[in-house]
Amino acid sequence: MKKILSILLSILFAFTIALATQNTNSSTTSNSDVAKVRKPIFRASKDQIMQAQGILKQRGFYAGEQTGKLDAGTRAGLKKYQAAEKIKSTGTLNRVTLEKMGVVLTDKQKMM
Repeated sequence: MKKILSILLSILFAFTIALATQNTNSSTTSNSDVAKVRKPIFRASKDQIMQAQGILKQRGFYAGEQTGKLDAGTRAGLKKYQAAEKIKSTGTLNRVTLEKMGVVLTDKQKMM
């Protein structure tokens, strides 16, 4: 009887260790996913957005005011401008679009 009890306890102990080891490995995998480094996000300044809105307005792609905010009208105008200039039509004021428009980048933007 003692032998059976000790065998069962040994099996239970081995199973517990195997399960604990498995959990440790799976949590390490998820931590490495979290540790991935993201690139900084390119953002246009309010002044750059106002300049872009002025350029879009001159070219007939935007009819709104120069507010410095990327509203729906500005995004639609950017898509039209980007299509006309044969650059990726994203509707965002990214580096390529600013450079194509001749808008000066900040030092921080140049380093991205």
